Amino acid sequence: NNKKGLLRFRQGIITKIIHLSRGAGGKTVKRGMMHACLQWPTPSLAAPIKCSVGSSTSPFPFDFQHSRRKAVIFITASLFTSSLNFNPNPPNSAFVSPAAARELDEEEEARVVRLFEETSPSVVFIKMLELPNTSNSSKDILLTDETSAKVEGTGSGFLWDKFGHIVTNYHVVAKLATDKSGLQCCKVTLVDAEGNKISLLADIIGFDPAYDLAVLKADSDGKQIKPAILGTSNDLQVGQSCFAIGNPYGYENTLTTGVVSGLGREIPSPNGQAIRGAIQTDAAINAGNSGGPLMDSNGHVIGVNTATFTRKGTGMSSGVNFAIPIDMVVQTVPYLIVYGTPYSDRY
Repeated sequence: NNKKGLLRFRQGIITKIIHLSRGAGGKTVKRGMMHACLQWPTPSLAAPIKCSVGSSTSPFPFDFQHSRRKAVIFITASLFTSSLNFNPNPPNSAFVSPAAARELDEEEEARVVRLFEETSPSVVFIKMLELPNTSNSSKDILLTDETSAKVEGTGSGFLWDKFGHIVTNYHVVAKLATDKSGLQCCKVTLVDAEGNKISLLADIIGFDPAYDLAVLKADSDGKQIKPAILGTSNDLQVGQSCFAIGNPYGYENTLTTGVVSGLGREIPSPNGQAIRGAIQTDAAINAGNSGGPLMDSNGHVIGVNTATFTRKGTGMSSGVNFAIPIDMVVQTVPYLIVYGTPYSDRY
């Protein structure tokens, strides 16, 4: 609207100039009757143009009739050029000062620190142990002394609800799920709502190898625990930030960051079937991260970390990592809690 108003104003100025150069009946006005003064502050003109009475003060030292025509043409061209360069909404400068950039970095760091502090109490460290084959072996002693047991593997999980249900990968607890000797046991370490670190024995109550999911149950002895907040995976976009918390190589509560690198991937499950719709990320996932949560920028769980491509001969992550989408987990876990098996295996 401002631009249209300016153009109408300029058109009126041009019309006025033409009207002044002609009489009311279309005849040329005599030189002595010319009394006009025009000043137009525009970047295209170095100084305002002034018209005065008499040849001695006229800025155009030519024939006055020709001078009028030249003035009209020059002013019209100048106004037209200015209108082309006119921008009522100049773009904002893309320049960011070093101080502002530093402040943005500090805000981003504070946001990630806050995300970790709020979500890490929901992450569980899982340790698979095998008791010695002796008649006096007891599982309860493992809570204080593990020297008599053999560590079969470690992994991660997250608290599903306040009743002590823990979601993890099936391949993390596969030996416990298939144990017939009674020597396999699972020890979980977590943090209660008051920030106290506690270790508990957990039982497996359900598993689904087709989706590489399992559910453990730990008795929290009346202590308050903090379940993870579940998000959704159906609106994820490639490029958005994501965060993985787990226990790689036994290092508890390790945070790695990255982005969603791809969607709709297909990865193999422990029973040889394909898991479709997996999330690909470059957030580092190593041995011990399996079963832990993949979260978005709000700290909501969007997937369960499950697999990684490793560099040949090193066992280290190559940056191509995968997670089971949380929407698939939400459809499966309730059946595992209630029935112990997925819906498809009950009939």
